Amino acid sequence: MFDLDNTLHNASHAIFPAIVANMNLYIARVLGDGITPASDAVVDAARTQYWRRYGATLLGLVKHHNVQAAHFLHETHSIEDLASLIRAERGLRQLLRRLPGRKILLTNAPHRYATQVLRHLGLHRLFGHQVAVEAMTVNRQLRPKPSKLLLRKLMRMHRLRPANCILVEDTLVNLRSAHALGMHTAWVTQYLTLRDTAGLAHPQKRLIRPAYVDVKVKSVRNLPARLHRLR
Repeated sequence: MFDLDNTLHNASHAIFPAIVANMNLYIARVLGDGITPASDAVVDAARTQYWRRYGATLLGLVKHHNVQAAHFLHETHSIEDLASLIRAERGLRQLLRRLPGRKILLTNAPHRYATQVLRHLGLHRLFGHQVAVEAMTVNRQLRPKPSKLLLRKLMRMHRLRPANCILVEDTLVNLRSAHALGMHTAWVTQYLTLRDTAGLAHPQKRLIRPAYVDVKVKSVRNLPARLHRLR
């Protein structure tokens, strides 16, 4: 199972800043008085609080402000000339073809955006399934990563045993959930910056590998040489 942003491409370069800008405008409208948008300080506080409490700003907006998830995702991920902002390594298609096993995309991004990025990278035919955030529901409730309920549901749906699965991710909290269920974990670090999509400072400067991470790699291109550690 592969994450998308900052795992298969460099979202921190330009895409995440564009999403954060869209998100700030959206939250400012939601938290405003109907005429005047909320201040930057109010927006930052709400975004940070919801991200820390729920793992995704979207969940806080849905729960506390009656925001429609589909509308939020459309507005925040509608990026003009998206293709020009995508940065990725060469040779990813050949690499993924060589890696053994079934491949599932597992991203907290919306389906339309994820499909656009995959098509631009030429990777869309390499994934047997694409699980975007709209499909991350459990008992009719939105449960994006790092939800263990979501991961368990995916195991059942695809008839998988956690011990036979590897999650390849840049986000530690998602890897921690996967490890707790018995999955193998690979942490991709090369695109990590001091900011993430919630606008929060990254807590680790030295990027020390936690115990729940089986393999730490700079790039997905390093995975073939480390597969023996993931079996």
